[in-house]
Amino acid sequence: MSQSKQIYFHVGLGKTGTTYLQYDVFPKFKGIHYIQRTKYRNDKYVNIIKKTNHNKYLVSNEFDRQLETETTKIAAHYPDARPIIVLRQHDGWMASQYRRQVKNGRSLLFNEFLDLSKDTGDWKINDVYYYPKLLTLEKNFNHKPFVLFYDDFKKDAHKFFNRLASYIGATYNQEDINLNPRHRSYNEKQLKCIRYVSRHVFRQQTNYSDQYYLRKIQKQSRMLARYMVLYSSLLIPDSWLDDEPLIPPSDLEKVRVFYESDWQKCLKYAKENNASLEQDIRK
Repeated sequence: MSQSKQIYFHVGLGKTGTTYLQYDVFPKFKGIHYIQRTKYRNDKYVNIIKKTNHNKYLVSNEFDRQLETETTKIAAHYPDARPIIVLRQHDGWMASQYRRQVKNGRSLLFNEFLDLSKDTGDWKINDVYYYPKLLTLEKNFNHKPFVLFYDDFKKDAHKFFNRLASYIGATYNQEDINLNPRHRSYNEKQLKCIRYVSRHVFRQQTNYSDQYYLRKIQKQSRMLARYMVLYSSLLIPDSWLDDEPLIPPSDLEKVRVFYESDWQKCLKYAKENNASLEQDIRK
């Protein structure tokens, strides 16, 4: 596979503004051909790059626990692609991942979702480490990953976009980008209600049909039931719910402390490598 074309691969992670970037930011970039995640499955992006003649490509998908497997596949086609990853401090990342699972009908408590003592949770302790992910990207590609941080995006979105656009050699008009969130967040009451209903009503293990259209109907029906609970829960009096938070603050503090050394390694990695990556691009 020819490496004459410059290829940048945004690999996520999930819950770091990935969907917003994919639909509201990357399509606005000029001077680079953007291939978003709907063109990733079954290596569609490979055929697009092969059959078109753009000088630069930006491919985006969202990898979390499957990052090593998926980037190994990418590197088999494009070892000279330049990986881009956005990191979010571990406690915020896990809180957001947990809320997504609850919204999707899972009934786990937070300490069942991530168990830092016995490692029996749905997410394993090693799943949450970032630094090994950076080393995986180093191993798979000929270029070190360009590391950005979700907190910087939240503090100053346009500064974040400017740095990203400069790195990939793109331009954009600030007024073209809508800074409003793409997805609304469900509030504490809604998520506590759906978690309760999921635990007592919804089956946690679902066996879908092998037939495509029947499976699609089954999934849509389950999704509709979840949304009915989420929106109808707004009508429930607050007095019906206990005062316990969806995620105990003490559990989040434990996550932050547990992964603090990993976070510091990533901050140091970005500081030591990003500048040289940006300088290399400008040559």
